[in-house]
Amino acid sequence: MTRAEQAKNYFKSGYNCAQAVALAFADLLDVPEETLKAATLPMGGGLSRLRQTCGGVSGAAMTAGLLFPDCGKNEMYALVQEIARRFREKNGSINCGELLSGAGVAVSAAPQAEARTPEYYRKRPCPDLVYDAAEILEQICAERGRIS
Repeated sequence: MTRAEQAKNYFKSGYNCAQAVALAFADLLDVPEETLKAATLPMGGGLSRLRQTCGGVSGAAMTAGLLFPDCGKNEMYALVQEIARRFREKNGSINCGELLSGAGVAVSAAPQAEARTPEYYRKRPCPDLVYDAAEILEQICAERGRIS
């Protein structure tokens, strides 16, 4: 199973978008899984359901920082911008609200998360967006020799 598939499965099991991406790389990180879950929790829903940057992209960015700790600031910024570029190229935006509304989902910034029902998963593009963010990070890791 690819890390992208793992991320999609994590999302479908109830983790938010950022958590799902980060957890798919947990075995490569020197961070306890509970800490990783806690650190990425606020990034779900486009930063705590504010519908800003997609949580999958934010999770990939945070995970990239942990995967490549020797990068300097400029190199890391370039790496994260590359993640965002590839994600935007594939999905049209990195903005959570735009991604949801583009899929016909009513956008709410209420702090209460929606119940994870079969209808929730049917109407949302999020499982596939999480997949894309993790796949992009996995590709970058392979390109940089971090994973084979």
